[in-house]
Amino acid sequence: MQASLSVSFSPNSSTTISRSHNTFQSIPFSHGKPLNLRFCGLRREALGFTSLKRHDSNYRVHISSGRHSNKVSAALSANGSPPKSFDYDLLIIGAGVGGHGAALHAVEKGLKTAIVEGDVVGGTCVNRGCVPSKALLAVSGRMRELQSEHHLKALGLQVSAAGYDRQGVADHANNLASKIRSNLTNSMKAIGVDILTGFGTILGPQKVQVGSSNNIVTAKDIIIATGSIPFVPKGIEVDGKTVITSDHALKLESVPDWIAIVGSGYIGLEFSDVYTALGSEVTFIEALDQLMPGFDPEIGKLAQRVLINPRKIDYHTGVFATKITPARDGKPVIIELIDAKTKEPKDTLEVDAALIATGRAPFTNDLGLDNINVATQRGFVPVDKRMRVLDAAGNLVPHLYCIGDANGKMMLAHAASAQGISVVEQVTGRDLVLNHSSIPAACFTHPEISMVGLTEPQAREKGEREGFEVSVAKTSFKANTKALAENEGEGLAKLIYRPDNGEILGVHILGLHAADLIHEASNAIALGTRIQDIKFAVHAHPTLSEVLDELFKSAKLKSQASSPEPVAV
Repeated sequence: MQASLSVSFSPNSSTTISRSHNTFQSIPFSHGKPLNLRFCGLRREALGFTSLKRHDSNYRVHISSGRHSNKVSAALSANGSPPKSFDYDLLIIGAGVGGHGAALHAVEKGLKTAIVEGDVVGGTCVNRGCVPSKALLAVSGRMRELQSEHHLKALGLQVSAAGYDRQGVADHANNLASKIRSNLTNSMKAIGVDILTGFGTILGPQKVQVGSSNNIVTAKDIIIATGSIPFVPKGIEVDGKTVITSDHALKLESVPDWIAIVGSGYIGLEFSDVYTALGSEVTFIEALDQLMPGFDPEIGKLAQRVLINPRKIDYHTGVFATKITPARDGKPVIIELIDAKTKEPKDTLEVDAALIATGRAPFTNDLGLDNINVATQRGFVPVDKRMRVLDAAGNLVPHLYCIGDANGKMMLAHAASAQGISVVEQVTGRDLVLNHSSIPAACFTHPEISMVGLTEPQAREKGEREGFEVSVAKTSFKANTKALAENEGEGLAKLIYRPDNGEILGVHILGLHAADLIHEASNAIALGTRIQDIKFAVHAHPTLSEVLDELFKSAKLKSQASSPEPVAV
């Protein structure tokens, strides 16, 4: 998520850019060229640089600590020109990753923008989700390397027994979340986004109450970006100590000897990686007949062989946990299981702790949706493909949008940000419709799993329905030089495509740095690039990217498949 700020300068002019709480040295510019400042809230401290040098010292911009300057173009000054009839051009309810991405892009487009946050900036991802969990997974990855005598011996390394400090690990996760939260806050303040503290309630069209006071704000357009919370099924008593959700688990207040994880999706699988690396035994409880039901079946089977079977993990599939009682009075956590189909009692487990990883529920209560005749569907705000909110009759609610987990289209932080950016494009005159099939997903286990587009069953079902053939190509990490150099040859990349025209339908990867590798495929889908074009792209050797290179080259296209237009390579 980046915001780009461009200013053009004329000779012999003095221009001041004002930002609260930040003072910058004079920046020289070359003649006639605009300055482009890019900030990434999830990468570094916003505006944490001092000067950018150019050849001609006669062209300078001085950035001072003043509040707002009228000497800068509307795209920079005072966060856009003040609207005539509204407090803001754009008001965003929720300062998570989705709201943050929308806010930065809105300022880039010249909109006077405010963001409402009733909790803390960063939302679920930064504070209770993908950011702190990656800190824990970084620790589990190091522990696995140090604990694998066979792996180290193959590299000629000798290491004494590895250990860890639980509080130190927990502090690492907490410190990372704090740093990223600060980055996001600073990146918005630096470009003049007004951060309004309090819970946002929609009072009517283009009108929001912030907090419990009479603080009422108006905006030409409003984005709902309130995110989600952990979903806890009925019959499960969460005490935050021995029966926990991912919110509690990320604090790592304890490492139980034996923990049951209810749900084997992304959240459950990642926490199994963390807990087993730190010494816990894990039992999965999955309602469906197979583990990892959301993955491509072939990738799921390989993941079970690599990530489940060799570790201290057992599992129960096809069962519901109808009742979970926390540990108390010297008794362990008690889990009562029933058959998912027959509903007959199946088993009772006694464990030290239970993690509820059954997904997430939209956080849309008390938003005031009744005031604008919007009825949620299982808690999700109904939207069309342009993220425009629909009322109870299916009609568009003017000037109201919903992005991210709250609309349920794709519950991923980067999807929320992309949706927010697409909304900003629309309200500023460009009809940008996001292609959700091009948005990648990743599971940060060791090794990682990533995917984009359709699974093989989904693709074949679509092919039968629409009358086209589906083919599959595969390549192994065992054939990749870089993976072998790392002694990490366990892995598979799978391409699902149309042999008649070279369309990429889906790509799935399990292996070293799979989460990074997937983006070549996701960008190809987003840009409409066909296999007959991308297979001529050049990849550095030896790199893991050659896994994708070999994958695209191994696809067998029919002779009539051709590029719609020449592609320069």
